[in-house]
Amino acid sequence: MMATVRFTKDHEWVSVDGDTATVGVSDYAQQQLGDVVFVELPETGTSLNKGDEAAVVESVKAASELYSPISGEVSEANGALEDEPSLINSSAMGNGWFYKMTVSNTAELDELMDETAYKGYIEGLD
Repeated sequence: MMATVRFTKDHEWVSVDGDTATVGVSDYAQQQLGDVVFVELPETGTSLNKGDEAAVVESVKAASELYSPISGEVSEANGALEDEPSLINSSAMGNGWFYKMTVSNTAELDELMDETAYKGYIEGLD
């Protein structure tokens, strides 16, 4: 079964496979940010509620917060980003993921946009 991918209006994505969710920023977000130079990731074991600040991204243009798209507990942070934050620019939806979490409420996914809805949303922003 394919993982379910959902998007927020703040341009985070979450990919859920079973009860594990992977979170990152969308390709649109990394284009808006420009070259990412630093990332602050959540600690493993951190409990996050939907909407909580989970990470910080600093680019040549600005610093931005990444908010947790759903609730759960952080199970892994992507340590590769600390050495190579540019992975966010080169692979926002792949190797540039921020953290993984154990999902506590799958119903929250229903409140997020699927890829088609998200594409429509960002088209409306330009």
